[in-house]
Amino acid sequence: MNTKALLRTIVLLGILLSAAARAETATQVSVAAAANLTYVLAPLNAAYAKADPTITVTSEIGASGSLVAQISNGAPYDVFLSADMDFPKKLIAAGGADGASLVTFAFGRLVLWTTRKDVALASVEAVVRDPSVRKIAIANPKSAPYGRAAEEVLAALGLAAEATPKTVFGENITQTAQFVSSGNADAGFVAYSLVVAPNLKEKGLWIEVPASLYKPIAQGAVLTRKGASNPAARRYLQFLASPEARAVFAQFGYGLP
Repeated sequence: MNTKALLRTIVLLGILLSAAARAETATQVSVAAAANLTYVLAPLNAAYAKADPTITVTSEIGASGSLVAQISNGAPYDVFLSADMDFPKKLIAAGGADGASLVTFAFGRLVLWTTRKDVALASVEAVVRDPSVRKIAIANPKSAPYGRAAEEVLAALGLAAEATPKTVFGENITQTAQFVSSGNADAGFVAYSLVVAPNLKEKGLWIEVPASLYKPIAQGAVLTRKGASNPAARRYLQFLASPEARAVFAQFGYGLP
């Protein structure tokens, strides 16, 4: 093969590989989702698969702040589903997401949960002041919005000082729930969506924390810089506002925008 023919072959291979990469991107969506969505993603993605069966969706769960750090450091996610609006806005400000795509897809609810039958769930105050309650689990407020909400509740009730010696922090809201489920914490502030999930709804008791005690947990979805050029990712984001997606969120107790 002469030099010109070799160059033409190399160029042709490059074009074919580039086309193949674009085709693969167009049929895949990678979602980074806040930990409160742990049990929501499977039915949500199943509903999306029915609406758009040509697209393959992969998901990663984590604390919202941790996911922002991953995306900022080059993690190849297309869509970011946060537990609040602040973390997506930080990602947008850093140039890691498309600001025009930011939407609120749900409103979270906070509960106080225990698996101990001897803990009286009369109120948040009663649990914090119960001498038999030695450990209260809260998600890390620096990276988990539900943890911030729990701290707001304790401050609003004047219980922050009493709760501090008992507080144990989970990396995210799922780990916080695991502390309670395993008995490593006597009670914990967790997402409503977790305690009504099929594998936890029959375990323990919970009370909903009055929404007046914490700022609304508006949950935001945004296209990352990578996802902004992926038509499939844009369709997934639009799907979050569909009746099918809203039905899934409602099933897990979320408020709907």
